[in-house]
Amino acid sequence: MARFSPAASRQSNSVRSRSVALVLSLVGTVFSFIVLATGSTLAEPAAAVLRVCADPDNMPLSNRRGEGYENKIAEELARDLGRRVEYTWFPQRMGFVRHTLRQKDETTLQFSCDVIIGVPKGYELTATTRPYMHSTYALLFAGREDFASLKTADDLVKLPAAKLQSLRIGVFGLSPGANWLLRHNLLERAVMYAPQSGDPAVNPALVVEQDLAAGKIDVAILWGPMAGFLVQRHASSSWRAVPFTPDREIRFDYEMSMGVRFGEKEWQGALNEWIGAHQAKVDQILTSFSVPLLDSSGKIIGDSP
Repeated sequence: MARFSPAASRQSNSVRSRSVALVLSLVGTVFSFIVLATGSTLAEPAAAVLRVCADPDNMPLSNRRGEGYENKIAEELARDLGRRVEYTWFPQRMGFVRHTLRQKDETTLQFSCDVIIGVPKGYELTATTRPYMHSTYALLFAGREDFASLKTADDLVKLPAAKLQSLRIGVFGLSPGANWLLRHNLLERAVMYAPQSGDPAVNPALVVEQDLAAGKIDVAILWGPMAGFLVQRHASSSWRAVPFTPDREIRFDYEMSMGVRFGEKEWQGALNEWIGAHQAKVDQILTSFSVPLLDSSGKIIGDSP
């Protein structure tokens, strides 16, 4: 039997120490690769974050301060999933999906964000969830005595001819509102706005708000959620919004869904389940913003904004 040798023991310990150090180094390398590949850490794995693609200045939908109804919906969704919200900001215009939902980090290979809270049902650039909102365009005007008879959008064309021909009607080009004016031979009364300006900081709703408040236009036709938002902002001036009802020839109403990447069936299904289970909460958020909502038959739900 070999004798115990302190020197041999020291040599053995040295070999073991080098072996352990090598193993730890390999583990660290593998862990670093996993972090780079997934973008996750032990402190906060990817599953702990709801990555939302959003416009930083597009009220009443969203803004950086989290004040829009899409921000509020995202917060409720994140809370129920046990996550926190993290945004990728980009103006919601041409290139929005490419620079958000489809954009990957070249180092981590992680997508910038995983859901757009509001896209039209059947949107061609994303897969879409079940709809969570059915809204419509609306006629917006200040609380003037000569508009007291306006209970529906069609009441506008019932005004005396002289009055009707004196109106300046704000409308966005290539919109249902422009088609409606054309139908009623009122297109010459239109003050046209571009759906998108060259300045991403310009909010379409606020442009209409400024001109209506300044008397540059008398009425405006715009997307109902925007109209409801402006009515809230000018409650002291008794601004009103009258929703358009569904029309056989002109599409005024649209259903809104959440947008995800094509092929992500599991994520799409999880969002579908959440919307189905929390539709009442979503409706509560939308009505708090005076969004005009339609039921399945096209009837306006509750009071108009």
